[in-house]
Amino acid sequence: MADTSRPAVPLVEARGISKRFGATVALSDAHLTVTPGESHALVGRNGAGKSTLVSILTGLQRADTGTLHFNGEAAPAPGDTAAWRSRVACVYQRSTVIGSLTVAENLFLDRQSDGALRPISWRRLRTRASDLLAEYGVDVDPAARADQLTVEQRQFVEIARALSFGARFIILDEPTAKLDARGIERLFAKLRGLQSQGVAFLFISHHLQEVYDLCATVTVYRDARHITTTPVAGLGHHTLVEAMTGERQAAATDAHPSAGPAPDAPYLLELDHLTLPGAFDDLSLRARAGEVLGLAGATASGNVQVGESIAGLHRPTAGRITVAGQPVRTGRVPAALAAGVGLVPEDRHVQGLVPQRSVAENATLTVTDQLGPFGTVLPSRTRAFAERMIADLDIKTPGPGVPVDALSGGNQQKVVIARALATRPHVLVAIRPTNGVDIKSKEALLGTVRQVADDGKSALIVSDELDDLRICDRVVAMFHGRIVAEFPRGWSDEQLVAAMEGMAGTDTKESHVPRD
Repeated sequence: MADTSRPAVPLVEARGISKRFGATVALSDAHLTVTPGESHALVGRNGAGKSTLVSILTGLQRADTGTLHFNGEAAPAPGDTAAWRSRVACVYQRSTVIGSLTVAENLFLDRQSDGALRPISWRRLRTRASDLLAEYGVDVDPAARADQLTVEQRQFVEIARALSFGARFIILDEPTAKLDARGIERLFAKLRGLQSQGVAFLFISHHLQEVYDLCATVTVYRDARHITTTPVAGLGHHTLVEAMTGERQAAATDAHPSAGPAPDAPYLLELDHLTLPGAFDDLSLRARAGEVLGLAGATASGNVQVGESIAGLHRPTAGRITVAGQPVRTGRVPAALAAGVGLVPEDRHVQGLVPQRSVAENATLTVTDQLGPFGTVLPSRTRAFAERMIADLDIKTPGPGVPVDALSGGNQQKVVIARALATRPHVLVAIRPTNGVDIKSKEALLGTVRQVADDGKSALIVSDELDDLRICDRVVAMFHGRIVAEFPRGWSDEQLVAAMEGMAGTDTKESHVPRD
């Protein structure tokens, strides 16, 4: 008779995993154990080591030290794609489904026929796809083009494809980021059904309430290290947030002290009942002259889209944007610039800089009308304008003619900010302004944003990084497209993280539009 008292062999077991990239420690002595049929959450702040662990669990990276086993057997050799696929799969936040192919073609990509030299039977392929989808209860037409599917349906197709290889360990990376509430409910119902068949999930999410809704166990990483693994049942929200952020629960300190805006200072930025479908709904907020306002939120909160809408990158379907008392024509970048909006975009490499062009050219893109008569651009004026900004922001460069991609990340970001400030805007919108820069550069960049407000303008910092938000006079937290809490100076890490994760406490201020 089998000994049923023996614990089940873990579906995946990682022990003593360490990984370095040069001088950067990405993981240090990390571990993870997931059992068959378990829904296991992996949480941690940005830089905690989650992405590195996923890359090791899926065979994309090799650990420097440690062991990895699936079902008690050592992980496959690097490069053995078929063996890795039969053990583990990851459904990434950015879909890997090919939109121009049908569902059936995506499910059996590179496996359309029974042999390399045998012709493809499209009828048989659709039948195989129908059988696979039916086996796991996925209601999708196998003949439909993938680009016609909803986000939710694409995720189900990816999960079914992973299961078709024999994998019973599925990693879900922010699976709810682009789903509405009903889509999340359907996804969770499907996952619970698959769990009953022995499929295990590693659930990675910034929305902690979903951890409580779906998972039995949670593992917390912080600063590249394993902090705790514990059952979700009975785990207090505050305890979980403390594990993610560290033991420090004191009020946030401010490296850039300021008296903040005067109580009667005019509003320079006003958003009234703004709606952008799929991003945010009926959103209102205001920022005074002399104020740095923080707009905090995790992935899918909609905070980035709010900032981009102010700068004219999106056209809201309802509501009004007012800058310095004047309504702004939405959905038009030139109109936002003319109204007095400066933007530091989320990704300087994609949205912020023109690579291989000079520092001077990049820094003056928004003010070419000031660089010469009758639409001309005089090199002497461009150089003089750029030199002033280089001095004002302490940009470390041999000269304004140096290609911008030759600078360090921090100095590249200073060029982006210089360009945003070149028009002397009433409102500076800075989206994750310190992303990918070192600590010293972060302090300088945030000091520049603080100075904008101290000079009588308004600044909006859109970020999920706590250090970015510490300089703010107020922080408004968003969750799934709505403002859920507001904090004055002195908020704690625990309070703000809980609000961003959808667990705003009753001690937060709910009014997000300041009153006169």
